[in-house]
Amino acid sequence: MKDETYRIMGTSIEVELPTYVAKVLNEQPGTTLHVGTDSQNYAGKTVYVSTIVFRFPGRGAHVIYTKQKVKRIRDMWTRLWSETERSIAIANYLRDELHVPVEQVDLDYNESPEFPSNKVLKVAKGFVESLGFKAKAKPDILLACWAANALCH
Repeated sequence: MKDETYRIMGTSIEVELPTYVAKVLNEQPGTTLHVGTDSQNYAGKTVYVSTIVFRFPGRGAHVIYTKQKVKRIRDMWTRLWSETERSIAIANYLRDELHVPVEQVDLDYNESPEFPSNKVLKVAKGFVESLGFKAKAKPDILLACWAANALCH
């Protein structure tokens, strides 16, 4: 987590994660954090974008993100499960290393069985919740996944 490059959404400004999180939380009391990851396959690569959303109660939100490109992952289960692992790694880092609570982990999977991502949902949600985090999935509003999706495209 510490070695990854984080940027402010909508800019190319890089931030140093521990310092930036502390600064935002200090300047914006009552802020909650949401974490999420999305991925897309393009040609020979899979792009993962993980986001941290700073939710300002009644005042909007602010997003930072990290993006990684890996060799294309053709297996849906493996690609989607890696989204969960990436989000958990960030949430654990925030909670355990920076001592910052994470409000929820947004899972970019659908509650409806007609969607392929539903096959991953129960296991991912159980894993996230077993670690002490609240997990949300579609059709709920998922700020972190919405931002990650926008940044993947």
